[in-house]
Amino acid sequence: MSQLLKKTETKNLSGSKTKNIASHEAKKLGMSETRAKKIKHSYQAKDPENTLVLKLKDGDVVIEMFEDDAPNHVARIKELVRQKFYNGLKFHRVIEGFMAQTGCPLGTGTGGSGKKLKAEFNTKPHKRGTVSMARAMDPNSADSQFFICFADAPWLNGQYTVWGEVTSGMEFVDAIKKGGGYNGMVSDPDIIVSLDVLADL
Repeated sequence: MSQLLKKTETKNLSGSKTKNIASHEAKKLGMSETRAKKIKHSYQAKDPENTLVLKLKDGDVVIEMFEDDAPNHVARIKELVRQKFYNGLKFHRVIEGFMAQTGCPLGTGTGGSGKKLKAEFNTKPHKRGTVSMARAMDPNSADSQFFICFADAPWLNGQYTVWGEVTSGMEFVDAIKKGGGYNGMVSDPDIIVSLDVLADL
């Protein structure tokens, strides 16, 4: 199971508008070419090829990817995004004041795409808006699951591969339904409505 360390722990842990959308139906909505161009320009991204648009129940989140710091992770994420792998997946583990985790096709934290990634730990800090790769105990066990930090989490620095950062729409990340209990597992979780590379819109 891909999980994260909490600050006080010393071991690796294991009514919205879209809630009634089935996972297999959560596809990108069709739009005209003119509207798509307007949307693309509205995000003011430095590099559309290395920018993701994450559509959540409350709005769109723009993620800048760090191709120079984690090239293999960024390449794999883009590959999965273009396969529509993430569309409809759940935010299965969400801890208030810490992070929201997604990317498991089983919705349990135990699944992945089937391709492990070698760690690309870097100097990018885990702070509010950081997008980083979840993993199990093995540093090279990251697959498709990732998390977005709600707040600074410096104890994760150098332990997980940071590959992106939210540049707009963090308020929509804050609104993701939170979990309860020790592990933050969510009952009736929110989903990724769609995830796209900005250059493809």
